[in-house]
Amino acid sequence: MLRYKSGFPRPLLATLAFTLLVGCEQEAGPPPASRDATPVAAHQVSTRDLSRPLRLAATVEPRALISLAARTEGTVKSVAVEEGDRVKAGQVLAQLDVAEAAAELARSEAQMASAKLDFDRAIELRRRGVATQIEYQAADVALQVARSQRDLWLSRVAYGRIEAPQASTIIARHIETGEAVETQSTLFELADLEQLVLRLGVSELDVVHINQDQILPVTLDALPELRLEGRVRRIFPAAQGSSRLITVEVLLPSSAWDQGVRPGFLARIDAAIDPRPNTLVVPGAAVGSLDNGHYVYVIENDRLVQREISKGISRGRWTEIVNGLEPGETILASNPIDMLEDQKVRIVINHD
Repeated sequence: MLRYKSGFPRPLLATLAFTLLVGCEQEAGPPPASRDATPVAAHQVSTRDLSRPLRLAATVEPRALISLAARTEGTVKSVAVEEGDRVKAGQVLAQLDVAEAAAELARSEAQMASAKLDFDRAIELRRRGVATQIEYQAADVALQVARSQRDLWLSRVAYGRIEAPQASTIIARHIETGEAVETQSTLFELADLEQLVLRLGVSELDVVHINQDQILPVTLDALPELRLEGRVRRIFPAAQGSSRLITVEVLLPSSAWDQGVRPGFLARIDAAIDPRPNTLVVPGAAVGSLDNGHYVYVIENDRLVQREISKGISRGRWTEIVNGLEPGETILASNPIDMLEDQKVRIVINHD
């Protein structure tokens, strides 16, 4: 049987052990000053840029694209231009063989000349009192018919001359000499390459911040070093069907072609609309609702102080503060609904 050999009495040993245990528990616990403070995340009120970003892409297009069609059938007699040629208004691009129409024109001109002689004779006879009023009117009608026939064949002959309707550039040629073409066949495609545009599909939320003649920065994937300024030429009056996008036409500078920009290049717009630089903001989650407004909790001397505010727009996680706060103040960064006025807090995370 073991016997206790210590020099200390057993009651004294028990008292020492209890004292050491209590002392260890007191050292392991939190400091008395912070034991009743709620740990919170805080945010220091500051300014940010809340301008609305506009990031869109579109293909470069000629503002006006003309498909020049044949107005009569016939064989291509000659072609005077190729792709890339710049032409003036009225310049002949091609000639169709209209020999049959030319022959009809010659015949109608001879018929009109004969009708003119008959009419002149009717005038003279009427002056002498020989011709009746009916004979004079018949000669007049015959002359008008002959003149209309002549004008018809003049038009048919003119249809053989394919002319440029305006100053432009040939971007496509669909005919060769000797080919037979039908009426309404596309012969050439022309474009004014000094007026290149982007037609952007813009959402209804963004288009309200865009105005005619507004300047937008333009970059191109094919020419990454080139920076252009596009001007809003027009804003279409209605959205496109189910997409609900509104077309905004942006006109590129007239020098864009000479700087290497070509139809079909992908262009990008990266701009700030509805500019709001240096806007006082707080995290949207920090704003609570009252019956007649909104509030946040300001942290002062480690306690929560409810502050009524007036808020503006919200973009992303940030909400604009119109009044009620000053830059540099510290507020509760999380949802305030579960917190109380004058509640003691301890900041464990501080968001800038």
